[in-house]
Amino acid sequence: MIKTKGNTRNFNLSLIKITVLGLCLGAILMPGALQAQIFVTTTDNSSSASVGAVSEYSTSGTVINTSLATGLAYPTSIAVSGSDVFVTNDQRSGWIGEYTTAGATVNSDLVGGFNYPGSIAVSGSDLFVWVEGSNTVAEYTTTGMTVNASFLTNLPYGGQMAASGSDLFFLNEEGGLAEYSTSGAFINSFSVASTEFSPVGIAISGSDIFIADAYGGTISEYTTSGDLVNASLISGLDYPYGIAVSGSDLFIDNSGTEVSEYTTSGDLVNASLISGLAGPYAIAVVGDSVPEPATLGLLGITSTALLFRPRRISRDAEAAGKE
Repeated sequence: MIKTKGNTRNFNLSLIKITVLGLCLGAILMPGALQAQIFVTTTDNSSSASVGAVSEYSTSGTVINTSLATGLAYPTSIAVSGSDVFVTNDQRSGWIGEYTTAGATVNSDLVGGFNYPGSIAVSGSDLFVWVEGSNTVAEYTTTGMTVNASFLTNLPYGGQMAASGSDLFFLNEEGGLAEYSTSGAFINSFSVASTEFSPVGIAISGSDIFIADAYGGTISEYTTSGDLVNASLISGLDYPYGIAVSGSDLFIDNSGTEVSEYTTSGDLVNASLISGLAGPYAIAVVGDSVPEPATLGLLGITSTALLFRPRRISRDAEAAGKE
C-alpha cells in the first residue's frame, strides 16, 4: 500500500507539472499570440513638403503605431526582416533608413547617395536596392556595408523587386519578370504584360507570384516558373500600388486611401481593412497568427494531449515555433 501511495503521489506530481506545462503552452499557442503586423508607407501630398511616414497595424486593421517612422520623403518601398524595417527616402540623393518594428531608429541614413532608390528587398543578411537613375540593383549587407554596387546592371526601366529564399525577382514596366539568384546568376525570365499594364507591386508566397497592375486595377497570379494561373484574380481595384501576402491573405494598397484584404483565392475579406490613409505606397506584412487547433481550444485537453501524445505535441510546438 505504501508503494502504491508513493506511485500515486509521484504520478500526481507529474500530472501537475504536465498540466502547468500545458497551461503555459496553451497561453503561448492561443490565437493572436503571434499576431501579424502590417507596415504601410504613406506620403501626405497635401503639403508642399510631401511628408512621408511608416505606420503599423494589426492584420485585423487595428492601429498599433501611426508614427513608426516619420519625416520621410516619398517612401515608396519597404522591406521587413526580423525586427528591422528598411524604408526608402526617394529623392535625387536618396537613402535607405533602418528602424525597428517597435519604432526605434537604428540608422536613418543606413546607406545613401542613390539617384532615386525605387525598390528594396531583403534576403538573409543582404539588402538589395533598385536604383532607378542608373537602372541597376546594388547589394549591401543589412548593416549598411557595400557588397556589390553593380549587382545587376543594364536592367529595363521599372524595378519592383521581391526576394524569396535565395531567389530575387525583378519586375519591369514593360511587363517582363526576371529571376536571379541572390549571388547574381540569371535563372529565368518571362512576360506578364497585359493591356495598359503598369506593374507597381509584386508579392511572392511559395510558388505563387502576385502582381498588382495599377492601370488595369487588377491583381494577377503566376507561378514562379512563369505559368499564368489567373490574369484577373482580383479586379475592379482603384490603382492598386503596394501588395503583400501573409498565409492565405493578400493585403493591397487601394484607391490611395486604404488597404484592402482578400484571400489568395481572390475572395474579398475586407475592402476597407485600413482606411483614412494619406497616399499609401508600399506595404509589408510580417508574422502569422497561430491558428487554434481543436485540441488546443481547451487547456484541459491540451494537458491530456501532452500526457498521452507527447510526440505529436512536440511536432506541433516545433511547427508553431518555426512560424
